[in-house]
Formats: sequence, structure tokens, C-alpha cells
Amino acid sequence: MTMGPTGWDDRYAEAAAGKSSVWSLESNAWVAATVGGLDPGSAVDLGAGEGRNALWLASLGWEVTAVDFSAVGLETGASRAESLGLDIEWITADATDWVSPTEVDLVVVAYLQLPADDLALALGNAVGYLAPGGTLAVIGHDLDNLTRGVGGPQDAAVLYTVDALLEIARDLDVIECRQFERLTPKGTAIDAILVARND
Repeated sequence: MTMGPTGWDDRYAEAAAGKSSVWSLESNAWVAATVGGLDPGSAVDLGAGEGRNALWLASLGWEVTAVDFSAVGLETGASRAESLGLDIEWITADATDWVSPTEVDLVVVAYLQLPADDLALALGNAVGYLAPGGTLAVIGHDLDNLTRGVGGPQDAAVLYTVDALLEIARDLDVIECRQFERLTPKGTAIDAILVARND
């Protein structure tokens, strides 16, 4: 069962009260390696949480919109953005039904672990507002992580598969879609990644 907005609000609030964060302050390493070389434009960080990827993108000159259903997580991100002098639009909304009012050059989705139908809605919407030439970059815990990896959700219903990502990106030019092994202090985690362009 996936955790709703209230559960995530509580988790982020507890971290903030302890002067810490749920996620690292640095951008996700795969996201940084994958989109760091792109020319800045407009970007959406979908399922932004505390905004670590949004903050990193904004620091590179991207015009960023961070979307998450946890207002508390976004408040943490907004506070960090203010201290860093970064201008980011923070939107509290459900990733499954939020649609950008304008086309964007980049959509980043990092560990938005949803049931397959919900994930298809969220990513399908993202494909719809991706500008011509725009990039979709997605990383999430893979189903095989349950049996061959470490960490991540232990609910098969919210884990990614390469086939599901390929289906979602069927109308895009898929640059890369595969399993991705990530080393952690506790062992190797298995993710699924997608990089696709709206050509």
C-alpha cells in the first residue's frame, strides 16, 4: 500500500523538526549524470519531495517547477531555495492528475513509486506536456530489486519494470531504457531507468 499525502507530510515534518531531511541534500547521482549536460530551459521535477533535484536544476539555470502532493516536503524545499537565492515554483498537487499549463524542455521523475496504472497516468501526462526536443528522465526502484537488490519499497505493486516504461514512452524516441544497478552501503540496488526525447 502506498503512503498518501498525510503520511508523507508527517514524515517530512518529523525530519524537519530534527533539523534533518528524509532524502539527501544533493541531487540524485543518476539524474545529475543524465541531464547535467543539457542546455537549461524549463523543467518539471515531478514527485519532487523536498526538492533536491529541483534545487540542483535551478542552480544550473533551469526554470523549475517542483510538484509533489506533500505540502510539507515542498515547504522544506522552498526554505532551502530561499536560503540559496533560487527561484523555483512549488506546486502541491497529485502527480497522477497534475498537468503543466505550458510545454517544458525536461521532466525529471526520481523514485515516484506508484501502482502501475497511477504511474502510467503521471508519466503519460508528462509525455503530453513535453516540448518538441524535450527530455523525459525517469528512475525508480525495479521489481527485481525485491529478490536481487537491497532497500526500496517491498511492495511489488509500486515497483517499476522496463517493459512498463517502454510502453509509456512508446511515442517518444527512447534513448535508454534498462535496469540500472546502484551501489549502496548495504549492497547493490536495482533500478529501472528511462531517458527519452520528444523528437
